[in-house]
Amino acid sequence: MKNRYISLLLILSIASVNCKSKQLQREDELNTETLKIEEFTYDKANNLKIYCVRPLDYNPKNRYPAIVIFHGGGWSIGEASWGFDNAKYYAKKGIIAFSVQYRLQDLKNNITPYESVLDAQTAIRWIRKNKSQFSIHENKIASYGWSAGGHLATCATVFNNLNLPNEKTSSAPNLLILKSPALSLLAYPNFQKRLLDKINIKNLSPAEFVSEKTPPTLILIGKDDTVTPLKGSEIFKKNMNKYNNECELIIYDGVGHLFTPSSEPDDGWPNPDKEISLKAQKKMDEFLKKFNYIENN
Repeated sequence: MKNRYISLLLILSIASVNCKSKQLQREDELNTETLKIEEFTYDKANNLKIYCVRPLDYNPKNRYPAIVIFHGGGWSIGEASWGFDNAKYYAKKGIIAFSVQYRLQDLKNNITPYESVLDAQTAIRWIRKNKSQFSIHENKIASYGWSAGGHLATCATVFNNLNLPNEKTSSAPNLLILKSPALSLLAYPNFQKRLLDKINIKNLSPAEFVSEKTPPTLILIGKDDTVTPLKGSEIFKKNMNKYNNECELIIYDGVGHLFTPSSEPDDGWPNPDKEISLKAQKKMDEFLKKFNYIENN
C-alpha cells in the first residue's frame, strides 16, 4: 500500500500539464502573455495564496461568473501553479478563475488531508466575501478539481463550513466539475491513518453525505480507474438521484485514472489519452455553458 501511495503522488505531480488539450496549448501560445496572474493571501495565519486570472475584457462594472480550481497530488504534493493553464483557459472564456494553494499532508508537523479540506472551504469563503472586489456574481461560483482536488472541491460543498456552525458565508460553490475525483474515502482502508485522530474518515467522505443542497455536478472518470475507483463516483451519482439533483456521470471506456489508457498502469506516470481528454474538456465547457457560465464552447 505504501508503494501505491508513492505511485499516486507521481501520477498527480504532472496531471495538470499532461491533461492539457491541444486546443488549450494553441490558445496559450497565442494569448498567455496578455493574461495577468494576480496573487492574494486568503489565509494569513497559514500564509496561503490564491491566484486570480481575469478575462481579457474585464470591466469592474460588470458581474462575472467564477471558477475555483483545486489541483490534485494525493493530498501530499502539488502547488497552485498546476492550475494556471486551466485558469487561463477559462479566463479567455469570460470567467474569473482562481487557483488555490492549500496545505499538504505533513504528518510530522500534524498536517493531514483534513487541513486541506478546511483550506478549500476557507478559499471559497474568501472569494464570496471579496466578490465585490472581483465583480463576481455570487450565485455563479463553480469549483473544478481533479483527483484529490476533486475531493476537496466536493468536501467544501457537501460539508459546508465544517466545524463552523456560526459562519454565515457559505463554503459551497454553486456548481461542481470533477475529473477522476476521490469521492468515497471508504475505498481506501488505510486512509484513516493519514487523518490521525482529527476526524473519522466517514465524516470526510462526501459521496455518502450528498443532500438536497448539493449543487449541479459533472463527473468525468475512466471506467478502469484504479486510483480513484469508479464506485465512489457511482455512489455519489446514486445519492444525487435520490434528491433529484442534477448530476452527470460521464464514464470513458478504455482508460483509467486521469484518462490513462487501460493497457497501461494508471498508478504510475500518467499518459492521458489525447482524444478522450479533448472530449472531456468539451463536456466541461458544455456543462458550464448549460448553466450560463460561458457563452460559447
